[in-house]
Amino acid sequence: MGGSLLGRHLQLMTFGESHGAAMGGVLDGFPAGIPVDYALLRQQLLRRKPMHPDFETPRHEKDEIEILSGVLDGVTLGTPIAFIFRNENFKSIEYQSFKNIYRPGHADYTWDKKFGFHDNRGGGRASARETVARVAAGTFARMLLQQHGVLVYGFVSSLGTVTMPEDAIDFSVQAIEQSALRCPDKEVSQRMESLLTKVAKEGDSLGGTITCVVKNCPSGLGEPVFDKLDSALTSAIMSIPAIKGVEVGAGFRSTLMKGSELNDPFVYNEGRVVPGKNDAGGILGGISSGADIHLRAALKPVSSIRKKQHTVDNDGAPVDLSVKGRHDVCVVSRTVPIVEAMVCLVLADMLLRQGINSHDAKYL
Repeated sequence: MGGSLLGRHLQLMTFGESHGAAMGGVLDGFPAGIPVDYALLRQQLLRRKPMHPDFETPRHEKDEIEILSGVLDGVTLGTPIAFIFRNENFKSIEYQSFKNIYRPGHADYTWDKKFGFHDNRGGGRASARETVARVAAGTFARMLLQQHGVLVYGFVSSLGTVTMPEDAIDFSVQAIEQSALRCPDKEVSQRMESLLTKVAKEGDSLGGTITCVVKNCPSGLGEPVFDKLDSALTSAIMSIPAIKGVEVGAGFRSTLMKGSELNDPFVYNEGRVVPGKNDAGGILGGISSGADIHLRAALKPVSSIRKKQHTVDNDGAPVDLSVKGRHDVCVVSRTVPIVEAMVCLVLADMLLRQGINSHDAKYL
């Protein structure tokens, strides 16, 4: 099975299954001499954990990272950074009742067709449990970006039919994290919680959108044609379970605009040429412009729901399925740090490919 490797210069390989012994990753190409911020690692891993008992899975893993290589005395060595997370709080018995059933919205059917087998224990390799390794690796990438003043943050901009204003994009990380749903608009956040409560009682689930912003990104990141920055970012984000779409800048809204409305005119400001507005989302021709990067990712509703659904087993016999077990009603808020992690990994990879590392005085 391929497809477990991300990046060109900075490469991440993840491994493990949801109910296996451990999840883990190997981060290769990370520069030497970077102090490891263990507090930041713990903080980012905590952000991914379920925090809202009414809407999120009661499966609580410790998610304590064990760094096996690549770090000495709290400083990176420049060698591959290998790490694992032990899986302890899983109940595979809960999945035995639909071992041979194709669950609607899940990867059971497609994995069966590709590999002739699927791991029904919590989704196996297809489970979002795999993303714990992405958040860890993305935090190392964030440490590198922080040395260049690059800030990456995300927030929940819509949940179901409850949506923030589309132009609301500049928020402090503190304002975002004060909301249980990571929606920085208090009134909208309250409406989201009310909707979630209603949907949870119905045994159903909800999706939503995540807006991600990159500030102080240097210009010049990205390669022509097949390695464009927006191509790399959207590909990385689309690899996250439940993500069904990603847009950059004005995105799909740009189809409703005229060219004269969409184009960002250049201005001369404080000794620099910069875009006068930012409908392009900080990327032109696949290369960063130096303006803030604006991304928005769409998440589908969680597939595991208590509400009865019609499906078939692997022999084609009809089945009425109600998925019991420990499942989220909505994963949008938990996915925010995962989206940030993928953005950090891509940007760090592009920085290193551009020849910028922690010891360079040059800053584009």
